[in-house]
Amino acid sequence: MSKSVQIIVATHKNYYMPPDAIYLPLQVGAACKPDLDKGYTKDDTGENISSKNAGYCELTGLYWAWKNLDADYIGIVHYRRHFGRKTKAGSVSDGIMCGHELIPLLEHFTVFVPKKRHYYIETLYSHYAHTLYPEPLDLSRQIIATKYPEYLKTFDDVMQQKWGYMFNMFILRRDKLNQYCEWLFDILFTLEKRMEDSQFSDFHARFYGRISEILFNVWLRQQIIQGNILQEQVKELDYIYMEKVDWFRKGRAFLGAKFLGRKYEGSF
Repeated sequence: MSKSVQIIVATHKNYYMPPDAIYLPLQVGAACKPDLDKGYTKDDTGENISSKNAGYCELTGLYWAWKNLDADYIGIVHYRRHFGRKTKAGSVSDGIMCGHELIPLLEHFTVFVPKKRHYYIETLYSHYAHTLYPEPLDLSRQIIATKYPEYLKTFDDVMQQKWGYMFNMFILRRDKLNQYCEWLFDILFTLEKRMEDSQFSDFHARFYGRISEILFNVWLRQQIIQGNILQEQVKELDYIYMEKVDWFRKGRAFLGAKFLGRKYEGSF
């Protein structure tokens, strides 16, 4: 009997959505704009944290999926970034992973992640600290030291990596999703209480979503160290970006952050 899988496509606007039944388009932050209806399932139904979307970004969708979906495997992708591969002909959307490709893999793997993103001249910590404000990340370390001390060394080791599984894209077996989300949101909700008086621009206030990209690497590495997940049960998948990236603008912003102390002020 094949296993079931449901992958939410986190979005805040109308965009191309893969027609395959494994995907569920989810309008995130629906509670923040109650009059806005994109025609998708909304993340303000059932048990949810939709109202936190301004800071938590796609994590309000992840929380909704955790609390409201019933499948053997649950995943998250984004309207502009999917698991799949570029095709030689046709549109970019033709390369999005389909159910007939993914479902047979569920028998062999527990965790699916996007291929590693390499930073080469930066560690995960230095890249974050150069481009964004590091205080929330530093405070996350303190929270881990207090609430999950067995993760502290792993946190420090991950901070020194020059690669990571980024983008808040993954597919997890249901029991592992439960474990990850319980751990992640406990840390983030504690962080939120301690950051109540912080003053950030709208762009920089989205640090909960950004920190979680790094924390996923911490959680996964710790699970492997403890033997809860075997390395051979982790499957890296190709991913595609649905739009062209302005690499010149992105590179210029990165160099300005690293060498001139200019924080990012927008997405690329």
